[in-house]
Amino acid sequence: MKLPGTVRTRFTVLYTSLFLASGALLLALAAAFASGSRIAEAGPGAVPEPAVAGPARARIDELERRLAQADEAQARQILKGSALALAVMGVASIGLGRLVAGRVLRPLRMMTVTTRRISADNLHERLAVTGPADEVKDLADTVDDLLERLESAFAGQRRFVANASHELRTPLTTMRAALDVTAAKPGPVPEQTRVLVGRLRTELDRVDRLLDGFLVLARTQHGEFTDAARVRLDLLVSEALAVRAEDTAAKQLTVHRADGGESADVWGSASLLGRVVDNLVDNAVRHNSHGGWFRVGVRSDGAAVRLVVESGGPVLDEEQVGRLGRPFSRLGADRTGGEAGSGLGLSIVAAIATAHDGVMEMRPRSEGGLRVTVVLPRALGVSA
Repeated sequence: MKLPGTVRTRFTVLYTSLFLASGALLLALAAAFASGSRIAEAGPGAVPEPAVAGPARARIDELERRLAQADEAQARQILKGSALALAVMGVASIGLGRLVAGRVLRPLRMMTVTTRRISADNLHERLAVTGPADEVKDLADTVDDLLERLESAFAGQRRFVANASHELRTPLTTMRAALDVTAAKPGPVPEQTRVLVGRLRTELDRVDRLLDGFLVLARTQHGEFTDAARVRLDLLVSEALAVRAEDTAAKQLTVHRADGGESADVWGSASLLGRVVDNLVDNAVRHNSHGGWFRVGVRSDGAAVRLVVESGGPVLDEEQVGRLGRPFSRLGADRTGGEAGSGLGLSIVAAIATAHDGVMEMRPRSEGGLRVTVVLPRALGVSA
């Protein structure tokens, strides 16, 4: 039968049941032994008594009957006392069993807490359980070996992405220089050549942005914050909107600011947090209809800072919104407006938020469009 509850509860029930079963068995054996002893004393194997006169015989029988009654009363009293003691010890065994189960499971609880604390950013940590070479130690050593293999795999993946992105920049630079030389040759350039140069430059720019996204992801996942400082998100929003003012005007988009008016400082990488704001504003501008709108707001919420970017557009369902957070995942041209991105923008935002102990949340708007919220820990204290 499967017992309900936690392992500690199941161990407590098991210990208590075993104690009560063994105590009840011991009590039954004691009662059977006492009963057998009385039967043996009164049985046919008893020593024959010499002939005694009538009055003396009656007196002896009366004394033997009283003695037997006293023995039976004493035996019943002992059994009642033993049953009462067993009940008391049964109640006490529940507490003792829970205490023993807790002591036995304490190393497992410590392993669980440590394992939950270990993530992709601190795979170098180990359980490092000390003690005798028992099953718990074997389990801890196995988990440590697994963490070591995971750390090696993650490090290899990050090195590969970073190295590949760096190495691919050299041929891209060479190709871009070759296009510039071709377009700058003296004499008239054929129209077909000019069109081809323009298309190739556009594609090279897309590849360059894609490689830049790879580098940002690798840097974020590796936790390399060389420019950690106190950052004001509202200023980053203002800068991002100013840079994209021309694109916003070209699409005749209406921009709403919804700042909370309080200090919205966070602690982290200024360049990476700037990339978060840039990507979200780019997403709101690029994936918006002509003459549409979007809203950007930064506000403090207790110990957290919320960056909210909300835009109109077609109605999306939860499955489509979930796909947007995956790398290289894009929806159709009806949402992108014909402008194709790399598919890494929101993935980069989520990775940077996670690296700063925050989270990115995406929700579809019932009226159509998307609401993206980035929640980051608020930088407490007085600004320098």
